[in-house]
Amino acid sequence: MTGSEMPRRTLGRTGELVSVIGLGGWHLSLKHVDAKLADGIMRGAIDRGINFFDNSWDYNDGESEKRMGKTLSDGYRDKVFLMTKINGRTKKEAEKQLNESLKRLKTDVIDLVQHHEVIRFEDPNRIFAEEGANAALVEARQQGKIRYIGFTGHKDPRIHLYMLEVAGENNFVFDSAQMPLNVMDAHFRSFAKMVVPGLVKAKIAVLGMKSMANGHILKSKTATPIECLHYAMNLETSVVITGIDSMEILDQACEAARTFHPMNDAEVEAILAKTRGAAVRGGFELFKTSSIFDGTAANPEWLGEEPERVRAVMQD
Repeated sequence: MTGSEMPRRTLGRTGELVSVIGLGGWHLSLKHVDAKLADGIMRGAIDRGINFFDNSWDYNDGESEKRMGKTLSDGYRDKVFLMTKINGRTKKEAEKQLNESLKRLKTDVIDLVQHHEVIRFEDPNRIFAEEGANAALVEARQQGKIRYIGFTGHKDPRIHLYMLEVAGENNFVFDSAQMPLNVMDAHFRSFAKMVVPGLVKAKIAVLGMKSMANGHILKSKTATPIECLHYAMNLETSVVITGIDSMEILDQACEAARTFHPMNDAEVEAILAKTRGAAVRGGFELFKTSSIFDGTAANPEWLGEEPERVRAVMQD
C-alpha cells in the first residue's frame, strides 16, 4: 500500500483528515523493539500513509516519546498528526507533564493532547476543578502549544459518560474521546453501544484502541487480526489505533486498511456470534475487569496531589 491508498477519515468536527489506522506509541519501546526497528516502523508507516501517531507521557518511562521525537524531527513532523496523553489531574502536574512531552517529542506544538486513563468516577471532577488539569490544557491551547483536547479511558463506559457530563457542566466540549472498541466490547460494558452514538451526535472524534485487547482476543481463537481491525474500522471511528512492533505487523495493519469495506448487518452479526460466548464476562478484556492495565493505579503519583479539601477531610 502506498500513502495515497491509505483511507482517511475526518477527525470529528476538527476537519482534520487522519489515516483510518493510527500507530500506537507504547509498542515502539518494548524490550524486543530497539531504536533502529522503532525508527523503521515509524518511517515505514508514514511512507505508507499512516499519519496519526499516538503516544503518552508515561509510555516506557518516556522512551516512546523520545524515539518518536527523534524520528519526526528528521523531516517527518509536518507529515503526522501527533497525539500524546498526560496523566496529571492537577494543573501543576498537567503543565509539568505536557512540557516534558513537548521536549521529548521535539516539537513546539502537539496536535492533540488527551487526559489519560479516566478510569475512576472521581477523575472528571479533579480534571475540571478550578486548579485541575483541563485548565492547564486550555491555557496551553491558548498559548499555541496544543491544538485539540480529548480524553481516554478503558474501564467502564459509564465513566466516559460522566466525563462528558462534567465537561458539559463546565461548558467544555472535547475534540476527541478514546476507548476500547473490539469484537468483544459489544457483549460486555460496551463503549460502542453506550458512548459512541453520543460522540457521533456531538461530532466528537471517536478514537478506537485495543482492537485485539492486547492480544487476548487472538488467544480466544474467535477472530483473526484482520477481522478485529475491520470490525473496529466498521464502527464510527475516526481512527483505529493499533500497536505495531514489527514490519510484519505494519504490513498486517496496512493490509487491513486496504481490504476494508463497510460491513453489512449479517457480517457484523457473524463476528459477534463467534465472540459472544468468550466475551460475556469480560474475561478477554482484562483492562475492564482487572487493574493490570491501570498505570495510574500502580503509579498514583502521576496524578498529582489530591485536592486540599479531600486531604482535609481525611485528616479530620
